[in-house]
Amino acid sequence: MRPLRSDGWFAGDDEVALLHRAALRVGGARPGRPVIGLADTTSSLNPCNLGSRALVAEASQAVVEAGGTPVAFPTMSLGEDLMKPSAMLYRNLVAMELEENVRAHPLDGVLFFANCDKSVAAALMAAASIDIPVLLVLGGARGCPDFLGKPLGSGTDIWRALERRRTGALDDAQWAQLESCMASAGTGSCNTMGTASTMGLVAEALGLLLPGSVGIGAGGPEVVERAQASGRRIVEMVAGDVRPRTVLTQAGWDNAVKVVAAVGGSTNAFLHLAAVAGRADLRSDLDRVGALVADVPLLVDVEPAGTHLIEDFGAAGGLGAVVASLGDRLDLGVRAACGTPWRELAAAPSSPVVRSCDDPVAPAPAFAVVRGSLAPDGAVIKLCAASPELWRHTGKAIVFTSYDDMRRRLDDPALEVDAADVLVVSGCGPVGVPGMPEWGMAPIPQRLAELGVTDMLRVTDGRMSGTSFGAVVLHCAPEAAVGGPLALVRDGDLIALDALAGTLDLLVDETELAERRRSWQPEPSAHTRGWPALYRRHVLQAPDGCDLDFLTGRPPSSTTFVEPVIGRS
Repeated sequence: MRPLRSDGWFAGDDEVALLHRAALRVGGARPGRPVIGLADTTSSLNPCNLGSRALVAEASQAVVEAGGTPVAFPTMSLGEDLMKPSAMLYRNLVAMELEENVRAHPLDGVLFFANCDKSVAAALMAAASIDIPVLLVLGGARGCPDFLGKPLGSGTDIWRALERRRTGALDDAQWAQLESCMASAGTGSCNTMGTASTMGLVAEALGLLLPGSVGIGAGGPEVVERAQASGRRIVEMVAGDVRPRTVLTQAGWDNAVKVVAAVGGSTNAFLHLAAVAGRADLRSDLDRVGALVADVPLLVDVEPAGTHLIEDFGAAGGLGAVVASLGDRLDLGVRAACGTPWRELAAAPSSPVVRSCDDPVAPAPAFAVVRGSLAPDGAVIKLCAASPELWRHTGKAIVFTSYDDMRRRLDDPALEVDAADVLVVSGCGPVGVPGMPEWGMAPIPQRLAELGVTDMLRVTDGRMSGTSFGAVVLHCAPEAAVGGPLALVRDGDLIALDALAGTLDLLVDETELAERRRSWQPEPSAHTRGWPALYRRHVLQAPDGCDLDFLTGRPPSSTTFVEPVIGRS
């Protein structure tokens, strides 16, 4: 085995090494073995990650039994339930925190305990920026309590219930019952194909999460077994010098994009994948994404694009079943986190929840990338969750310049809007809020919802939850807050989408647009200090993953540290 990175702290007979060894022993750890960091995102403010505390203990014991020294440390916990304006604002901060913890401490390998989607994304970004063995450990999906005779799909069924509530079809007692039902689901990530499940599958496809980790329930024996297996595997990876620099390949990244399409995953995954690629020097432009997903059909029948829940997906074989169905559409020589090529892990689906390419849930493409005068740098739309009649549509813009503006005016009886119009929600991008919240899926205006309208074309520079659905063009770049075309749209302007042709255009004379552009001024920001101010100054646009400009690219070395100067009496 190659010399351990931690030897730089512990090897030797001088007072510096002695101090380091003594400090480690205070916490019960044993120098001389591979030191494995366990980054714990457990927080009572984050029900998604709350179950990780027990898994840290299980993985720690497995590390010891495999010959390593486990050292647990806390890290900021990211969850969409309570964090405002969005956990996305803090994704880059956590990725930085994880990277700097590794840089500063005597760690030979790291287990990142994550579950909610942004914590998984942050861990993947950190992994791409450090050069020591890394694995993620997920905490499993929350339960599926019954609501009105049907298992409750987190997120997706809540949005559906909201629409019924707004039209009067769900009464006060049922609304209160929904709240109790949601609370009874317990800890864990969303039980649908939301961003958390999608990013778990991305991590599996990239080789940074043990295969079969997505689709198991929180708190059960399977998730414990995965934590234990991860503890054993990370010690093996240290011995074999298996690092992210060799694990994160272009072929694996391309596979991950295709997997997102096949499972009907979250559009947020494309942002996170771009951020990982930006740190790993991989090609990730939206044209590449569009080409990769163009011939991939929807194969997984799980909400929001399907009807089942994520444990049904796990029971059908999980990612191994998807790989088997996609076959030679993927590079099957890419290795999973266990070290085995995916061609040896592919197994035919055990239920129709995962379908074949000859009998898909929906034909290709499941997603589309669009460009045009309204999104010169690109945007994305989840076709498999949108009404097909809106894939090609021209309508008049109804413009909301912020989330507050949208919530205040959307249901106003005086709002002149019909089903053929296009709802524009701008000012929701990475710079604008800041943090690019999931505000893009504007609800159907109440008056139209009461008439039975269930979908409308919406266009935004923001995001939407992976559990959401509808004809929503997302991540328009450049965003309105930096002077992108979305800032120039006015009520009544015609917007034309042709998703299959890959176009999104604002049908306004260029002379008029030039005049609007000359008069445009950025909105002053209330964020003048702290992380939000730093974020606004350095965040990149959506096609580049909304990472910070000074965090992109592979660092020349992440193994350096500052040698402390020990005072002498």
